[in-house]
Amino acid sequence: MKEYNSKTTGNLFDLNGIDPNGSEWFETLASGNNLSIERIVSHGQITPGNQWYNQQSDEWVVLLQGEATLEFQNGSIIKLHKGDYIFIPAHKKHRVSYTSTTPPCIWLAIHFLNLNLQ
Repeated sequence: MKEYNSKTTGNLFDLNGIDPNGSEWFETLASGNNLSIERIVSHGQITPGNQWYNQQSDEWVVLLQGEATLEFQNGSIIKLHKGDYIFIPAHKKHRVSYTSTTPPCIWLAIHFLNLNLQ
């Protein structure tokens, strides 16, 4: 049986209630079997120290607002600007080394398993 959870309405650019001096903001917009869609708001946050994300799921992410830089363990660096998107396969180690504060970064991230994207 499939189970899904979803917000029915909202605005991806609404920053009301998000403290620009607080922590990075994560909001699950929809989730279900092998799928999660979340909005992330970053205002200067980066991946701490020498840590790397090593995610169990594939991720497709688009930067809706702001600028950011992703670094991959293989040495590649990707600079993202408003409207840029990237597919990050499961277990591809990466980190966020820069996010803008003015404007803050608004990300839309889709995490999924077993969709066989190339």
